[in-house]
Amino acid sequence: MTPPARNLGRLLRPRSVAIVGASATPGALGATVLANLERQGFDGDIHLINPKRAVIGSRQALGAIDELPPGVDVAVLAIPRAAVLDSIRALAGRGVGAVIIFSAGFAEGGEEGLAEQREIARIADAHGMVIEGPNCLGLVNYIDMIPLTFVETPSFPLGDRRGVAIVSQSGAMAAVLAVTLFSRAIGLSYSISTGNEAASGVEDYVEYLIADTKTKAIAMIVEQFRQPRRFLALAEKARAAGKPIILLHPGKSSAARESAATHTGAMAGDHALMRVKVERAGVLVADTLEELGDTIDIVATCGIVPGARAAVLTESGAFKALTLDLCEAVGLPLPVIDDNDAPALRAALPPFVPVSNPVDLTAQALVDPDLYRRALSALLDDDRFGSIVFAIIQTDAATCDLKFPPIIDAIRTLKPAKSIIFAGMDDGAQVPADYIAALRALNVPYFPTPDRVFRAMALLDRFAARRAEVAAPALASIALPAAGVIPEHRAKELLRPLGIPFPPARLARTLAEAEAIASDLGYPVVLKAQSPALSDKSDAGGVIVGVEDGPAVADAWARMQASIAAHSPGLVLDGILVEAMGKRGLELIIGAKNDPEWGPIILVGFGGVQAEIWKDVRLLPTDLSRAAIIEELYALKSGALLQGFRGSPAMDAGAVADIVLALGAALEAGPAIREIDLNPVVVYPAGEGAVALDALMLID
Repeated sequence: MTPPARNLGRLLRPRSVAIVGASATPGALGATVLANLERQGFDGDIHLINPKRAVIGSRQALGAIDELPPGVDVAVLAIPRAAVLDSIRALAGRGVGAVIIFSAGFAEGGEEGLAEQREIARIADAHGMVIEGPNCLGLVNYIDMIPLTFVETPSFPLGDRRGVAIVSQSGAMAAVLAVTLFSRAIGLSYSISTGNEAASGVEDYVEYLIADTKTKAIAMIVEQFRQPRRFLALAEKARAAGKPIILLHPGKSSAARESAATHTGAMAGDHALMRVKVERAGVLVADTLEELGDTIDIVATCGIVPGARAAVLTESGAFKALTLDLCEAVGLPLPVIDDNDAPALRAALPPFVPVSNPVDLTAQALVDPDLYRRALSALLDDDRFGSIVFAIIQTDAATCDLKFPPIIDAIRTLKPAKSIIFAGMDDGAQVPADYIAALRALNVPYFPTPDRVFRAMALLDRFAARRAEVAAPALASIALPAAGVIPEHRAKELLRPLGIPFPPARLARTLAEAEAIASDLGYPVVLKAQSPALSDKSDAGGVIVGVEDGPAVADAWARMQASIAAHSPGLVLDGILVEAMGKRGLELIIGAKNDPEWGPIILVGFGGVQAEIWKDVRLLPTDLSRAAIIEELYALKSGALLQGFRGSPAMDAGAVADIVLALGAALEAGPAIREIDLNPVVVYPAGEGAVALDALMLID
């Protein structure tokens, strides 16, 4: 029998609520939930359950869950953990649609708690119940002002606006973020704390909110995505619906997942991989709680994700220089303009004010208030800019009275289609609240410092440019061997037909074969021991380079066999790979990983034996175009080495991009591939190509 479908609407927009563990004691969880509902005027049915009290306040109480009428929308469990499981069973029997569990001590509390949480999930699945929690703070629906939480909830109804929804695994952080947004007059549609996610997770709520007409953006605080690929699909859907998702994901400093085989697996850490995948799907990822709030503020207040390139209007030459420094550091592009290519702005400014970006208006606007309007109008008409930041000295209330009215009037008159953001330069200045409210009424967010604006704008700029280049990997065919570590010689046989270049080489199983192969390839050659058990051949003495002639082949063969026997007694080699020795070049590492949770990812960086020490790498999605891959290569910390550094020739970045594309095709053709490691990949000057000297694969 198919279990009934869950209906999140019964949790998020209920018409009937039961409080299990209702109390008359001030401060008790059940008492606070009831007080919240009554204070906010909830007009649905409220059922109180307390076996020891027949009356709570002015309301009758029931003695047991079994006395509930059938089909209550949501039950709030304000009871100890020990009573939760039996209560869930009883609520399922009464056809309750959803349950909020405040209690902690389940999956985070040990094996017994984990077993109980799994049983809660089983019951929920069988009865089509939505479970929020356990170990959560509940939720607040600000559309209908329904607070189902033990946190005292002030009244901030959304009214006829569209609002931001908060979805957070941490209830405390959800509450903190709500306070931040309310302080900026940003309306919320929902604040949802998901806790342990026994039978509903962040993905379920995001899916609901994408379809919710009262939600215009989604703010998320997530420590672990339990359904990563589903979230990526939902993020793409949210992007298509014009609903930005802004994410804060703690855990950047956590150790990467261990890998038994490759450098790629060791360096493609969980957080970095997650970030690349979700950003590619259209999610804006903030690094701090402050940046999360600031980015939401701009997106929610402006009503759109601001255009990529910013113009800055300020009143200080020194601040102009500071702005240029900071914007370069955070990666916010400020288009360069001058007297010759901005005639409208030139005409708007006094003769002694040069055209530049930032524009230093000096103190002239104090005697010529219309200067703000003229400068803003010229910048709005300039297609090089997608947004304008006012970075204004406020000083005191008297100065504010001189500056704010003409700026507000200019914005109101010009009705800009571009994003306008106001930043005070003197944090702590006493700015009349009416002016800030007037700006926000015109969809202009107000910030106390420009630095925060520029950091948030840099994040938005990266988002705006992210999908400019997209290309699906070329179709490929690859027949994979049995699971396990695939040694170099076999990995090269599999990858060469996909277009990945390797030096000429053949496998030798005897010294005589090695000598014949070396003579055929031409000296010098390299000898490499081959075995699935030797993922790091160099550590075992399994690589000898610069073998110049036949006697040197025999000597190298003997030395290698002895080294392998000492390092790994009893190990039987597949053979020894004899390979033509290529010329020197710039060494990179290129790898691919098919993460079981997030899917395929490519790693590029500066490599060789020190790859894991320097970790100068970038993670790339597999759908980047060749041009976008080249841009990513140049963005490496040592990317200048590819472009011709201090007179050295520019390197063949296009050939590297072709290898990246081929690896992407390999992952698409072979989903059982867990990892591929090409290290080093030697890159030659432009037009001369690149070659992978080593290859290793891991198959699931």
